[in-house]
Amino acid sequence: MAKVFDREYWALYNRSMKKKTVTLEDLARMVAKGFEEVSKKEQVENLDGRVENLEKWAKMRFDNVDRELKEVRKQLIGIVYRYEFDHLEDRVKDLEGLLAIGSKKR
Repeated sequence: MAKVFDREYWALYNRSMKKKTVTLEDLARMVAKGFEEVSKKEQVENLDGRVENLEKWAKMRFDNVDRELKEVRKQLIGIVYRYEFDHLEDRVKDLEGLLAIGSKKR
């Protein structure tokens, strides 16, 4: 039954197709076009690989930056900002003035 269907299908298919004579030049153009498409596919696949490598490299670099930033943040724990230090220094001077003991670092 499958062979009968196949024959009937191809007979209908071939009837609906226009009869066209393919020259050797036409065939050469079709083959060349096929090779161009294969070449384009290879270029796209190559580009995909390069993008994937770039993504890996960028992720590695950002991971390194993130790790270094965390280390800097750890080192900044307990650091007093300059404006806080200056404010405390002014308060100590005020207290020394009130107690009339003077600064010992002169």
